[in-house]
Amino acid sequence: MSTYLIKGARVVGAEPTDLLLRDGVVVESGRGLDARGARVVDADGLVALPGLVDLHTHLREPGREDAETVESGSRAAALGGYTAVCAMANTSPVADTAGVVEQVWRLGREAGLVDVQPIGAVTVGLGGERLAELGAMADSAARVRIFSDDGHCVADPRLMRRALEYVKAFDGVIAQHAEEPRLTEGAQLHEGEVSTRLGLTGWPAVAEEAIIARDVLLAEHVGSRLHVCHVSTAGSVEVLRQAKARGVRVTAEVTPHHLLLTDELAASYDPVFKVNPPLRTASDVAALRAALVEGIIDVVATDHAPHALEDKECEWAYARPGMLGLETALPVLLSVLGERWDLIAERMSRIPARIAGLTEHGHDPVPGAVANLTLVDPAARRTVDPAELASRSRNTPYAGTVLPGRIMATFLRGEPTVLDGKAVK
Repeated sequence: MSTYLIKGARVVGAEPTDLLLRDGVVVESGRGLDARGARVVDADGLVALPGLVDLHTHLREPGREDAETVESGSRAAALGGYTAVCAMANTSPVADTAGVVEQVWRLGREAGLVDVQPIGAVTVGLGGERLAELGAMADSAARVRIFSDDGHCVADPRLMRRALEYVKAFDGVIAQHAEEPRLTEGAQLHEGEVSTRLGLTGWPAVAEEAIIARDVLLAEHVGSRLHVCHVSTAGSVEVLRQAKARGVRVTAEVTPHHLLLTDELAASYDPVFKVNPPLRTASDVAALRAALVEGIIDVVATDHAPHALEDKECEWAYARPGMLGLETALPVLLSVLGERWDLIAERMSRIPARIAGLTEHGHDPVPGAVANLTLVDPAARRTVDPAELASRSRNTPYAGTVLPGRIMATFLRGEPTVLDGKAVK
């Protein structure tokens, strides 16, 4: 393995320092380090964060390689500063068996750009009728610990209870797409003033809040771990606040786009702004930001959802919901929070790594830690150009937007996947 000497990086909560990476580990830190034969990376003015970890990524392979592959999604992740991503199960075939999750895991290993941790489906074929092979997936080479039918809600409360009970045996977690389907039939955007003005069927906030309320009660009853995907409403925040005050083992995520964008953008009828759950109101955005800072919402997760051109460049009603997120997540969070580096490290690396059980990730780059880290230039500004993104898809809602910060380098176990802002391979 190579030896790298990172010169002058500002580690979170510390003064600028040098970092010596050898054999996949941070072996030394301090000013004025010298290592003969080491490759030197000038990090003057850069911030060194623990490698980012995404709990919610759609890599589309197997089945929709026209939209994304494990390799292209991994490259986008590395360019976004990530060293690990959790790949959702809604592939084709669905990742509901040991064989499929091992396939995704091996594709990630072969790409070698980030650690790809598969998420297994809760129910067979995402059908919501019977449990998938949870134990077999947990015992597979992929060692699955998170299970989700994301894109579909586990709407049957009895089935949800059984899933929570089952994964408790190996400290697994059920990640719920909180959407009561009978309240969202035909829904096109957030139910509110904008949907009324446009004459489109609305997606009410209560459809999310009702499922979260039910599931925290189930998790409390069972004593198991629940994770709530892409929280989007102020009401959901209050349900989570009460559950956490009672000691329920619940964690929650918010996406970058729900922290920045509102349903007013749907008035353009541009399908790039169609997403599930939908963009909400400015008051919801404010509540989500406050909850993220407070810790009621534990992590930022991208819900990176690439789509082929024909699935987005069509009429709003027929467009697939979803947005790209991996390459823009950190800049969006910087625009929302400012340079609150410790909070960013907590919400985008340390806590998601703990939730996913990724023990090599989520550690600050200090001596003895696995050398998974990213270097960020906070002074840089970048105009988002969809054509320059590494994803096979182009459905970013930030096209033409100037965002702060740029990932200059990403290291996975001491080997660079990104240097000078460019993918190494």
